[in-house]
Amino acid sequence: MLLAQVNRALCAATALLAACAPSGTNSAVAESATVAARAATPAAVPAAQDSNITIADLARTDGSTSAPIWVIVVSDFQCPYCKQWHDETFPALLTEFVKSGKARVAYVNYPLSIHAQAWPSAEAAMCAGAQGKFWQMHDAIFDTQAKWASSPAPAAIFDSLARSTGVDMRRWSQCVSSGTTRPLIQADQQRAAAAGVRSTPTILIGNEMLAGAHPIESIRRVVNAAIANTPRPDTSRR
Repeated sequence: MLLAQVNRALCAATALLAACAPSGTNSAVAESATVAARAATPAAVPAAQDSNITIADLARTDGSTSAPIWVIVVSDFQCPYCKQWHDETFPALLTEFVKSGKARVAYVNYPLSIHAQAWPSAEAAMCAGAQGKFWQMHDAIFDTQAKWASSPAPAAIFDSLARSTGVDMRRWSQCVSSGTTRPLIQADQQRAAAAGVRSTPTILIGNEMLAGAHPIESIRRVVNAAIANTPRPDTSRR
C-alpha cells in the first residue's frame, strides 16, 4: 500500500487554503509535517490478496521509478476543491515534474462522509485501475463532477465513463458490485488519517503536508526543495 510509505505527521501548523473536511472538524490541517514517502512494493490490505488489488494499487501511480521523490495526492472525487486542484494545478505538476522524471505521483483515496458519491466514485476509479485505466477514469470523473455529483443515480454515469476508457465492462461491473477495491480505499483513508490528513485535497511532498488547492507555484517551491534535500547516491566508489 502506498500510504504504508507515509509516517505519522509529527509537527503541525495552520493551513489557510480552503479544503473539504468532514462536518464538525477543523478544515485547517498541518501544512508542515515530518512525512516519509519512499518507493516500495504495494503491501496487501487485509483479506485482499486479489491480483486486482495489486494492479489497482500500482495503477494510481505515475512517473519514473528513479525519480527522487514522491508527490502523494490525498483526494476525494466529489470534493470541489479537489476538482479545482485537478483542473488548475495537476496538469502543470505532471508536465514539470512527473514527465520530466523529477517526481513520482500517487493518488490516495480519502472519501469524506459529507459527500454521498465519494465512495462510489472512488470505487469506479479503482476498479478501472484494476485494469490499468486508473488515470483515464480519474480524469473522466473529475471532468464530469458537476454532472454525477448532483445526480440521484450516478451509477449510469460511472458506467458510461468506464466504457469510454476502454475497460472490460463485465470485469469492471463485477469489481464495483462485489466491492473488490473497498479494502484498498479504506486502508488509504485510515493511513491518511493516521498521517494527520483531515481534509481534501492534501498534498504530501517530502517533509511538507499542504492542505487545500495550492497553486502550482506553491507545489513547485516545495517539490524543488524536497528534491534539493534528497540525498544523492554515492558514485565515488564506482
